Amino acid sequence: MLLEMPGYCAEHQRKARKQCDERRGSATSRGYGARWRQARAVFLATHPLCAACEGKGRITPAQVVDHVIPHRGDKQLFWDRNNWQALCKRCHDIKTTREDGGFGNPSNR
Repeated sequence: MLLEMPGYCAEHQRKARKQCDERRGSATSRGYGARWRQARAVFLATHPLCAACEGKGRITPAQVVDHVIPHRGDKQLFWDRNNWQALCKRCHDIKTTREDGGFGNPSNR
């Protein structure tokens, strides 16, 4: 799901996304390397349903491990399993868009 950026044509949306991605670094440099992938797999195996959908009476498979409180680079918060929740991609995208104001981290704009 690509997030729309109001006020930008399709070409400039692509350019703005690329610039934002370049500034924020790779997934591995942000902590999402092999250790994270393993922890994520274990968490999703033990929390297979989307927590947000469950709260609305829906049963949806989880695909994403979300940080309830955005870690913003804080490694202690990043690895705090009490700060993790299983979400489907749709619920994660909605939550991230709401937190980040539409596209990417506001501090990276």
